[in-house]
Amino acid sequence: MVTNTELKTLIEKIVLEMAGESKAPEEKASKSEHAGSTNQAVSEEVLPDISEILIKKELLVPDPADEEGYLDMKDKTPARLGVWRSGARYMTSSALRFKADHAAAQDAVFSYVSEDFVKDNNLFPVATVCQDKDEYVTRPDLGRQFSDEVKEKIKAHCGSPKVQIVVGDGLSSASIEANLENTLPAIKQGLKLHGIDATNDLFIKHCRVPAMDVIGELTGADVVCLLVGERPGLVTAESMSAYIAYKPTVDMPEARRTVISNIHEGGTPPVEAGAHIAELIKKMIDKKASGLDLNKV
Repeated sequence: MVTNTELKTLIEKIVLEMAGESKAPEEKASKSEHAGSTNQAVSEEVLPDISEILIKKELLVPDPADEEGYLDMKDKTPARLGVWRSGARYMTSSALRFKADHAAAQDAVFSYVSEDFVKDNNLFPVATVCQDKDEYVTRPDLGRQFSDEVKEKIKAHCGSPKVQIVVGDGLSSASIEANLENTLPAIKQGLKLHGIDATNDLFIKHCRVPAMDVIGELTGADVVCLLVGERPGLVTAESMSAYIAYKPTVDMPEARRTVISNIHEGGTPPVEAGAHIAELIKKMIDKKASGLDLNKV
């Protein structure tokens, strides 16, 4: 698996080689005399972080018939529109951006939320029975199970709350570190306005969504809210979702969950999502329902 660091090094090497090929022979000879300082200067001047380029603003079609219409269309979607080609192949910049985004997605899946981050956000750490990321990816069933010892820890820490907030790494640790610090306080502030205190938050390592059902049965909470990393794609590796359920139980129908997805800077803003989640939780408590059932009452 290629990491972001390795990919950026490869990109830098390719661009430097391309820049060298475009020079006249005498310019190449002059450059070689000052290889150390010049290479550094070229790197700093020519190589912006390719992942920082906004795809919605990048139009690579040469001389488009309707540039304004193209940009208007691109502004409405993060899809790769207007990338152009060289013969039957993508342009170099488009191919490199694809590889960079793919590497970021892989990193998000196989990296971990740092222990310091969990501690700084006052989350009580527990883990499912998965032993590592490989097992987590290949055995989804284990990502929803806890050992008896961990179950006792959860019951002792959480007690019998009205609302239990749970954070899970899911398939994107990057999404948790990017969004939680804005989403979680907004949820708590919104709940506080309704006279609801949500404390003793949990963090679940190697977490699948149905792990929240076990938490519901262990704590007897009226509502369980799970903030979890979404499976990353090429648009972003930092998208988080909120799965919320009224009195969740193991093996309950998925239709009983209410889901808010695409919580990230380019989607639903974290603070806005947190406020909306708090309102949904209050509604679930009042209506004693969630998911599709919430729409019937």
